[in-house]
Amino acid sequence: MAAFSYQALDSQGKLLRGVTEADTLRQGRVNLREANLTLLSIEVVSQDSMQNSREGGWQWRRGRLSVAQLSLITRQMATLLDASLTLEQALSALVEQSENETVRQVLAGVRAEVLAGHTFAKALGHYESIFPELYRALVTAGEASGELGRVMLRLADYTEQRHALRQKVVLAFIYPAIVTLVALLVVGGLLIYVVPQVIGVFEQSHQTLPLLTRSLIWVSATLQATWGYVLLMLAAGAATMHFVLRQPRLRYQAHLRLLRLPVLGRLVRGINTARMASTMAILAGSGVPLMIALNAAAGVVNNLPMRQALDDAAKKVREGVSLSRALAVSGYFPPMLVHLIASGEASGKLDVMLERAADQQEQEVGNYTAILTSLLEPVLILTMGAVVLMIVLAILMPIIQMNQMVR
Repeated sequence: MAAFSYQALDSQGKLLRGVTEADTLRQGRVNLREANLTLLSIEVVSQDSMQNSREGGWQWRRGRLSVAQLSLITRQMATLLDASLTLEQALSALVEQSENETVRQVLAGVRAEVLAGHTFAKALGHYESIFPELYRALVTAGEASGELGRVMLRLADYTEQRHALRQKVVLAFIYPAIVTLVALLVVGGLLIYVVPQVIGVFEQSHQTLPLLTRSLIWVSATLQATWGYVLLMLAAGAATMHFVLRQPRLRYQAHLRLLRLPVLGRLVRGINTARMASTMAILAGSGVPLMIALNAAAGVVNNLPMRQALDDAAKKVREGVSLSRALAVSGYFPPMLVHLIASGEASGKLDVMLERAADQQEQEVGNYTAILTSLLEPVLILTMGAVVLMIVLAILMPIIQMNQMVR
């Protein structure tokens, strides 16, 4: 049995979109006609149909669900399974109560695969762009251990925590970015449009202008003549940077230099360490083997040198070296993480210590981000104020000189 997405008209001519299940496409058409619907389009719900919809078919948005939607689905599934519903019943309930058409079609497709005899993890594997490898690995571990409901609950917590950490960092830097952009626009507008009109009056007086005023005139004239080229150079620089970062070797070097920066390097190291620790904690706590957990953790780390360090650590662990010693070799991971892992290995509570390390790193990233933004905001305001003050002084100084000459 498969799931099919369709568009049809009811007896009153109202457009309907939905999902139906049938053994074949032909049977799906028959079912819709028997329901007194005029079929407009129908296609199987699959990975390909999400990425390349046919003309007249349902238009999927990138074939992905948001983090919030994925987390909600996971928590609802955990709750239903914990209430002793079967997997098929839980999926059916989620399909019926979902208000989002994309979510409904994805869940219907998964349910169809389960009804066809596939495991839940294998059914999710038909939608790789929606359910990542880590998600499917945890579901596999939950099915193997018979604790799918508990694993889904932990997976929902993990998804929400990771999304919250990303939002915390992004939101913290939104205000400084807005202040910087507004400052650049204001100063640019003053120099290109306002200053030339005011300074023109002083130039007609043929008096010797102060050095600050002459410097302002030169900067204003330069920007007026070259602002188009400046924008073009910025666009070319952004395109070049994008091209450079797509080259693996150059991207690796850029990430390595980023790690060595005094301020941003610490923030990048903390964010990636928190991701790695939380991923390994939930995998180790769900009974996933350590090597698989290490490979999955490397997949969620964005910084290439740190990812390479995890790959090297996995090789050393495979050779019999302890995880703590293998991670300490690179020097990219905080000593606190290494000591907590060593304690977890000695006590047999690696998952607990990894979870503590993840919480500690997330708290440190949050505190460090708050300190950075609290320092950055006044610096930006003072810088903008200083620039505006220089412009005002450059305009006022000739006026003061003219008043003194009149007296």
